[in-house]
Amino acid sequence: MRPLHVSIRKIGNSQGVVIPRPFLVQVGLDSETGAEMTVEAGALVLRRPAGPARAGWAEAARRIAEAGDDALVMGEFGNAEDAEMVW
Repeated sequence: MRPLHVSIRKIGNSQGVVIPRPFLVQVGLDSETGAEMTVEAGALVLRRPAGPARAGWAEAARRIAEAGDDALVMGEFGNAEDAEMVW
């Protein structure tokens, strides 16, 4: 897509631009997920936000437990010094 001139508009105490829909669609951005913005080599760069760390892990663990596939692989094992510990 060729470069497109956009105006910078005052929005409260900030300034902003309207990003045309074809640009948003091309990079997969929308108003629900927002964007990550950085400055790289003198340019503003918008990217799709990275997913949160461990996203989906809780649901995956729940499905594994429901399937009964959550048994310990190596079994229980102790340390050699465990017998000497006082609780």
